[in-house]
Amino acid sequence: MSDLTIAVIQSDLHWENIDANLAMFEEKIWSITEPIDVIVLPEMFNTGFSMSSKSMAEVPGLKTHKWLIQMAAQKQALIGGSYMIKEGQDYHNRFFAAFPDGTFQVYDKRHLFTLAKEDQHFKEGSERIIVQYKGWKICPLVCYDLRFPVWSKNNYDRRTKEYDYDLLIYIASWPKPRINAWDTLLQARAIENQSYTIGCNRVGQDGNGYEYVGHSGIYNYLGEGLAFIDNKEDIILHKLEKSPQDEFRSKYSFLADSDNFTLETN
Repeated sequence: MSDLTIAVIQSDLHWENIDANLAMFEEKIWSITEPIDVIVLPEMFNTGFSMSSKSMAEVPGLKTHKWLIQMAAQKQALIGGSYMIKEGQDYHNRFFAAFPDGTFQVYDKRHLFTLAKEDQHFKEGSERIIVQYKGWKICPLVCYDLRFPVWSKNNYDRRTKEYDYDLLIYIASWPKPRINAWDTLLQARAIENQSYTIGCNRVGQDGNGYEYVGHSGIYNYLGEGLAFIDNKEDIILHKLEKSPQDEFRSKYSFLADSDNFTLETN
């Protein structure tokens, strides 16, 4: 298993301005001179957390899709973030994971934030995905998903002794008033799933006047903080080592004692 060098980009966003956000993130990505394996962008990174789905959503394969594919190829890194997609008659808050070879995987946000009426503008996802990259199994989730541990559960196969994933990633637009929950739940998800866990949030103020204070971070399988950004635009660069997590899981196989259950989705 190779180690993974992660870049977590915490940034302010240009409200509902796709071109400005793509240009801004391209500049930030190219400012990274070290070799990197994975680049993580916030939720709705090209617009901000907007409910203007009818005017801002793209159909698959257009501008933001092509930009992500291009960035992944140019930096030879897996790159992921969410943006609005229209597919048929439905709109999705879709996490897009672009690989350097031009392939990609997508995950539609499962838990829509009803307090902001996200459920009235987007359709929830029904399937969790696992992204396999450089020997790592990565589970990408989006913002409000963080509050629902059943959806995040890292299942353990007692027969094969395999885990669902090795790295859990949450991208978010998590506002200032509830930032303590963000910090606490990221740590909790890392501990209960015995997994490296990344949270990528934004900073600044959006077009609705909501304030965001970042707190992007990386936690290990013990819930210990490995890297953290407070309320500023910055980039976390951190190398994740696979062998310490494997050794910890082998010595303390807590998930082997967890309950087995199936999850029904509507």
